[in-house]
Amino acid sequence: MVDGKARLVRESFCDGFGDCLPNCPTGAITFEEREAPEYDHEAVQKAQEARTMSEMKHEHPAGGGPGSRMMQFKQNETENAPLNTGKPVSRLAQWPCQIKLVPTQAPFFDGAKLLIAADCTAYAYANLHEEFMRGKITIIGCPKLDDVDYTEKLTAIIRNNDIRSVTIVRMEVPCCGGLQRAAQNALQASGKFIPWQVVTISRDGHIFD
Repeated sequence: MVDGKARLVRESFCDGFGDCLPNCPTGAITFEEREAPEYDHEAVQKAQEARTMSEMKHEHPAGGGPGSRMMQFKQNETENAPLNTGKPVSRLAQWPCQIKLVPTQAPFFDGAKLLIAADCTAYAYANLHEEFMRGKITIIGCPKLDDVDYTEKLTAIIRNNDIRSVTIVRMEVPCCGGLQRAAQNALQASGKFIPWQVVTISRDGHIFD
């Protein structure tokens, strides 16, 4: 009986509903060959971004997950406002600010003066908020830590929004050259003529002339 039961199990197949069948059904899988359009990288990227934004809105009705939904703040004064001489305040104008997390299109990019800053600059240069972030939309990143080329993402941001100017603030260290190159390549690839500048911060917190 043991051998008979074992043989029965080996020769039986499940129909997907818990019942065992004496023979394996055939014709359950078919293959279809048809013409398909050529791979379109740009279309795929847009579809992926649309799906990501849809998932973020599903997670949080206000427009994203608790840590990544878009927000815009009123604390960022125009760059022509007098320098703050009292208690230091944040000049971050929006959330998120990481290059990897910001969408390629957002209301806060409309008419923005864009600051692309290396992560370390805010720690090395004490007055970054007042001298560089004030009146700008700030996005930050580190190509060495993220292990990514930001060119494609920055190109989409500059191309798809009304960016008025670009300021790149980097550290003197060689790895920050990746951030500068990505920003410069993005400006060129965007097809737009936008004023831009590069500011380099020393490791001891000074601006290189």
